[in-house]
Amino acid sequence: MAKRTLICDDAAFMRMMLKDILSKGGYEVVGEAQNGQRAVEQYAALKPDFVMMDTVMPEMDGVAALREIRKQDPAACVILCAADGEKKMLIEAVKLGAKGYIMKPYRAATVLEELKKTIG
Repeated sequence: MAKRTLICDDAAFMRMMLKDILSKGGYEVVGEAQNGQRAVEQYAALKPDFVMMDTVMPEMDGVAALREIRKQDPAACVILCAADGEKKMLIEAVKLGAKGYIMKPYRAATVLEELKKTIG
C-alpha cells in the first residue's frame, strides 16, 4: 500500500510539482494545503503517513505548523522543504522533530531518494 502524504506550500505550482513527483514515485497524495494553519487542520482530518511542508508561508509558517502537528501527534513525520537562506528555520525544525528536509528547487530523483532514506 502506498504511503499517504499531505503537501503544504503556498505556491500552487510547487504543490503541483511535488504532487507529480510523489505520484510518479508511488506515493498517494491525500491532501494539499496552502498554509501552515490549513496543514494542521488537514493533518488532523486526514492522518497522512507524512507531510511535505514548505518553511515560509503566510498565516502560519512551516516551523509553527510542525510544532502544532507534533502537539497533536508526537510521532508525526514532517519533512520540510526549503530554499537557500532558510537554513536557520531548518535547524529549528529539526530540533522540533522534523524527520528531514528537501532543498528547492526540486529534482525528482533527489526528492524520492530523500523520502526513501527518511520514511522508507
